[in-house]
Amino acid sequence: MYLCTMIINEQTWNFIRQHANDDVRKLALQGCKDAEVDLLMALQQIAGRQTAKKKLPTWVEADGVIYPPHLNMEQCSSEQTARYKASLITSKGDTYVDLTGGFGVDFYWMSQGFKHRYYIEQNAELCAIAEHNFEVLGLESTVRCCDTAAYLTEMDHASVVFLDPARRNEHGGRTYDIRDCTPNVLELLPILLEKADTIILKLSPMFDWRKAVSDLKYVSEVHIVSVANECKELLLVLHQQRVDRSSITCVNDDTVFKVFSTLENDVFSPGKQCFPSGKTIVSLPENDDLRYLYEPNASIMKAGCFAEIEQQYPARQLSTNSHLFLSSVEITDFPGRRFQIQSVSSMNKQELKSSLSEIKQANIAVRNFPLSVEQLRKKLRLKDGGDIYIFATTVGNNQHMLYICRKIG
Repeated sequence: MYLCTMIINEQTWNFIRQHANDDVRKLALQGCKDAEVDLLMALQQIAGRQTAKKKLPTWVEADGVIYPPHLNMEQCSSEQTARYKASLITSKGDTYVDLTGGFGVDFYWMSQGFKHRYYIEQNAELCAIAEHNFEVLGLESTVRCCDTAAYLTEMDHASVVFLDPARRNEHGGRTYDIRDCTPNVLELLPILLEKADTIILKLSPMFDWRKAVSDLKYVSEVHIVSVANECKELLLVLHQQRVDRSSITCVNDDTVFKVFSTLENDVFSPGKQCFPSGKTIVSLPENDDLRYLYEPNASIMKAGCFAEIEQQYPARQLSTNSHLFLSSVEITDFPGRRFQIQSVSSMNKQELKSSLSEIKQANIAVRNFPLSVEQLRKKLRLKDGGDIYIFATTVGNNQHMLYICRKIG
């Protein structure tokens, strides 16, 4: 048992429950007259619980959960992404080990169904919080406060091992290479492969996933996970031996887009676009009724599987670097945002005047275009917002075009 440095007395718990929905900043200014109340701890718990309402709704329902400082709450997984990671474990096996336990959110959901569960974390305070919370949540587990590499040397064989290495250096700066993370998974890879059937690695979505796959060698699955079209996590699944087919799965809430590699098309090769097709639309043809425009979701944008979209849907890329698609029919299950094209205009003054004559405000996006959103908005003299969407891009022989649309759904 770990000595929890965050012991909360009954008076403090009562204060937390009484002010659970209050403004934390106002509470801090008001203070508390009851000397038995640990105000700083109470404010941390109230703020943590308010964050958890959206991020960890199941945990909020459990009375007595202790929340860590703000930074740990910001960095921990959401319940939604933790549940997704749990779904990657198709064979439960005997033992699950989380070598970078943190606040314990991923551990709680991913370890469900295993006979033995080991939470490893070098931060003693987080270990104490996790041990307390697992007891509150009814999850039997073994909590060990120690260094990841040190524990690995004595660890017995595990069915699944999970790591979420810290992505900041000793100066607090962000890192974008596996070698610069703590722990260094590349250094630990030989012993990880020796002692685990499956390794699940969580990385920042800012990482170059192709380089990560190339460095690690044994990756069989890549999962890029977005929530509400914001890219949240890059997940890599490794096995001792690479399977015949590797896959990349792009997830945005309930939308899943999956691509498999083959001998002819290795989507994991660094520097390659998934299934490059070379198709380009120079402009919107008058004899081809391409009335719909599509913007792939954030996970697909990160993956770069644009040509594969053309293979799975009746849509064509607007231009090589726009990452936008056109079709003559509405594709209701397209993995991204859908728009109906109202008009198309060049940057010619007369065309712009005609196309924008009744438009006072619009949402503007630029793709492979010489002007920024702010510069283009100023040039077009349009306010932000409304139900009109303008996509500015370059097509054909360096033609700068505006696609003026309304969003569908």
